[in-house]
Amino acid sequence: MAIEPHWDDVRIFLALYRERHLARAAKRLGLDSSTASRRLGRLEEELGSRLFERTSEGLHPTIEADQLLPAAEETERGLHRFSREAGALDHTIEGVVRISVPPGLAEHSMSLLAGLFTRWPLLRLEVDSRIEVSDLSRREADIALRTVRPRSGDLVMSRLLRSRWVPATSPDYAAALGRIHALGDVRWIGWSRALSTVVPAEWLRRHTDAEPILRSNSLTAQIEAAKLGLGVALVSEPFLRPHGLVPVRFGRGLGTAVAELPVDDLWLVAHRSLRHTPRIAAVWDHLCLITAP
Repeated sequence: MAIEPHWDDVRIFLALYRERHLARAAKRLGLDSSTASRRLGRLEEELGSRLFERTSEGLHPTIEADQLLPAAEETERGLHRFSREAGALDHTIEGVVRISVPPGLAEHSMSLLAGLFTRWPLLRLEVDSRIEVSDLSRREADIALRTVRPRSGDLVMSRLLRSRWVPATSPDYAAALGRIHALGDVRWIGWSRALSTVVPAEWLRRHTDAEPILRSNSLTAQIEAAKLGLGVALVSEPFLRPHGLVPVRFGRGLGTAVAELPVDDLWLVAHRSLRHTPRIAAVWDHLCLITAP
C-alpha cells in the first residue's frame, strides 16, 4: 500500500541515517531526542517496516532503510532545486501585463510607473485607455485602474489615491477672473458628450447651464487648454502644480458648488485568480508602494 510521507519525515530519516545516533540527529534537526524518536516510530508504523536497530552504540540502518535511501536523497535534491528556483523568481519576472486605465488618466498614470522597469527590465506593459470598461473576468486586461469601485465579480482591489477635483486654469486667466460669483461668467472646458457621466462632467452640468467653450475626452487636452488660459477645467488636485495650473477663487454665494466638488478614489483592481501571478504581482506591489502615504 502506497503512503505519502511528509518532507519532515524524510528529513528525519536522512538525519538519522547519516548520524547513526538519535541525539546527534535530533540536534541537527533542531528537535529534542524524544520528538525525533516519536516521529521515527510513526514513520516506521506507517511503512510497516523497521528502519533502524536501536543499540547502546547508536542506530544501525536495516535493509529496508538502505532501500529507501536513494529515494529519500532524490526527494532532498528535488526540494533543494525547488528552493533555488523559488529564490530566483524575483530575478526572472518578465512578460506582458495589460493595464486598463480610464480615458484621460492614461497619460498621467505614467508617473506611477517610474522605477518599475529599472527593477524588472524584462517586464512589458500594454496600456489600454478605451472608454469601454475592460472585463477582467474575461481576461480583457490583467490589471485595471478605476475611479469607481467595482461591486461585482471575483475581484481584488486596493485604493491607491483619493483626490479632489478643482476648477483650475492659468495664473493669468485666474487673475483676470478674480473672485467668481457666478459660474456662468467662466469659460469652461469640459468632457465630450460620450463621457458626460463622469463625475467632473456631472458636477459641471449640475451647477451651471453654460456651454463649455471646448469639450474633449482627453484630460491631457483639457489641461493643455487650461494652461493656455482658454478656460477653466476641472482637474484633480495632484495635477495642478506639475502643469502650472492654479485653482480659481469662488465667492461666498457659490459655497454649495464648492462643497460638492467631486472627490475621486483611484482603485487598483485585478481578478483574484491572477493577482499573485509573478509579473502581475510585481506591477501591483509597485503601484501600491509608490502611492503609499
